[in-house]
Amino acid sequence: MTHRMLWYIGGLLALLVVWPYSTGQGPLMDMRYGWSNVTCSTCKALVIALDISLQVESNMELVAEVAVKVCKTLHLEEEGVCQQVVELFKHEMITAWVMSVLRPSEVCGLLLGRDCGHWDIGSEWNITLPPVPKPPAHPPVPPQPGSPVSRVLFLTDIHWDHSYSPGSPATCKEPLCCRNHSTSSSHNPSGYWGEYSTCDLPLHTIESLLQHVSTNGPFERVYWTGDIPAHNVWEQTRSQQLGALTIITGLIKKYLGPVPVYPAVGNHESAPVNSFPPPSVYGNLSSGWLYHAMAQEWQGWLPHPALETLRTAGFYTTRIAPGLRLVSLNMNFCAIENFWLLINYTDPAGQLQWLVGVLQDAENNHEKVHIIGHIPPGLCLKSWSWNYYRIVSRYEGTIAAQFFGHTHLDEFEIFYDEETLSRPLSVAFIAPSVTTFINLNPGFRVYLVDGEYPESSHVVLDHETYILNLTEANKKPQEKPQWILLYSALRTYGMKSAYPSDWEDLVQRFLRDDQLFQTFWYLYHKGHVGEVCQESCKTGVICALRTGRSSDLRLCKDLDVYGKPAQKRKSLC
Repeated sequence: MTHRMLWYIGGLLALLVVWPYSTGQGPLMDMRYGWSNVTCSTCKALVIALDISLQVESNMELVAEVAVKVCKTLHLEEEGVCQQVVELFKHEMITAWVMSVLRPSEVCGLLLGRDCGHWDIGSEWNITLPPVPKPPAHPPVPPQPGSPVSRVLFLTDIHWDHSYSPGSPATCKEPLCCRNHSTSSSHNPSGYWGEYSTCDLPLHTIESLLQHVSTNGPFERVYWTGDIPAHNVWEQTRSQQLGALTIITGLIKKYLGPVPVYPAVGNHESAPVNSFPPPSVYGNLSSGWLYHAMAQEWQGWLPHPALETLRTAGFYTTRIAPGLRLVSLNMNFCAIENFWLLINYTDPAGQLQWLVGVLQDAENNHEKVHIIGHIPPGLCLKSWSWNYYRIVSRYEGTIAAQFFGHTHLDEFEIFYDEETLSRPLSVAFIAPSVTTFINLNPGFRVYLVDGEYPESSHVVLDHETYILNLTEANKKPQEKPQWILLYSALRTYGMKSAYPSDWEDLVQRFLRDDQLFQTFWYLYHKGHVGEVCQESCKTGVICALRTGRSSDLRLCKDLDVYGKPAQKRKSLC
């Protein structure tokens, strides 16, 4: 390879590896990175050269070395971060690239825009539904007064930082601050219980949360949707990830005791982050090291059949109450950031086809189903997201509720009937994070669900969000912090119930009543927000609330975004 070709190929690797995990601003191919001078034909030639050159082990090392140099030269991150993140990612990412089915036009479409090629992997595959007619859809019936109500504790995005150090720089040059070795960029010390910055949480704050909920039950069960480790993704190892898994699982068992816990796999559990190959990848590159450890830690919570599929591919189902079944999905098989999907993006691990089978069995047995997962469906790869939407539409009478996390924010996604896109039929609830990352209060969610009795709908009746106000807590660091109720959905928004039609009505009221929307915007950030959301911001947020499937703006026709690129939600994960 020529020096110039090596530089461009190394630069490509640097951008693909470093940029998604950097706190830098701007689009992937910002012109300042020098790609404005690369023509479409040159880009395709470089991709072909990359495919050929990476077949040789020595070339892998050369490309990785140049990637580090490019990262440092273009100031994509601090020098130490550049070195560590490329070293951590190079083997798995390069292997996935070599094994991938990508064509040069797809890669260059991503890098240079649609004029050079079309990047939308997996857009044409479709899931197979059984030839069983869909039962007639019936509007939900409110439970009789006095019917049992289940309280379900929901934890997501804990992000424990074992290096969090009170008094350390809250603003720094690295992607994650408030750490005992953060490089200060201003005099702004971090608080004892956490900080409004690019910081995760110390263990004593997480333990305080668990102490609080242990005395404020009872809870019927716990849904826990992943992301245990911190955001120091450039320096994590497998042993560190497993250590975090063991410690946080142990604390949940300590404080919640016999309450059944149902976990889901987050995207930060792996090392490197977002690395979740399909089960067809064997050996040291597979995710077996993680799934087997999870099965070991969670065996007291899950029955043997659930542990078996967990060990294989990170998802499972189990009956959790009379007439109620839980499905825990591995949403990393739909994640845009999971580079292993380059080798198999058509229903990786057969998870969606498996889900159809589970739902059909539940329909046949008159069971209701709760679905939990980490990444919300609307943020998934388009093809996966649309297939999932189709499944939810088909089994609307069986799926009682959907619960996700990942965004760290308090939001939801409405699902509509596929025929007319006018009748709301399901809601994906997206709960706020435990962590403060970025500029948030710590928090957790409690769902009030139609309880356990014959013919229960098992639908969500209301939800409550609790926070730790860091401004107040950090004033008295030696005192026990007070976790407080931030709001109840029905009381705060004046909703009669929490059915899909009620959330659709709420979105319509957001459009008419800006004060109500600004209340939502405040709660969206767990009670700590520094800016008002107006005009294009408000339009983008409302569009996202309506859109349970990726890259679909048809439900935003009455907004200004129709025919334009959708405004993305904040990427905090």
